[in-house]
Amino acid sequence: MIGFVGIDHFVLTVKSIEKSIHFYCTLLGMEEVTFGEGRKAILCGDQKFNLHEVGKEFKPHALHPTPGSADVCVIASTPIEDVQKHLMQKRIEICKGPVERTGAKGNIVSLYVRDPDRNLVEISNYI
Repeated sequence: MIGFVGIDHFVLTVKSIEKSIHFYCTLLGMEEVTFGEGRKAILCGDQKFNLHEVGKEFKPHALHPTPGSADVCVIASTPIEDVQKHLMQKRIEICKGPVERTGAKGNIVSLYVRDPDRNLVEISNYI
């Protein structure tokens, strides 16, 4: 048996690294990081999203790296009501929410948005 403690990173295949950084960092407030030989990632709490530009993926990579195929839930420290106000101020369309869901550690309340590649991003608070 293997013991696990969490997720370190996952890869988002994107059409434009610049547009993804603008969305996640400038609009949502996550942190841009550069590592290796100029690779880009987005820091979200203690985890990161490594960005691979479609057609320029680092190897090894997913069998079918495709922009828009991700569905990720991130936990916000900001109350969901304030997240909703922020999204509206930034003119980010809310696809659904706030709605109650079940997270990894309990019940959450979530808002759903889409990034520039149409990935589904669920922004949540534990309740």
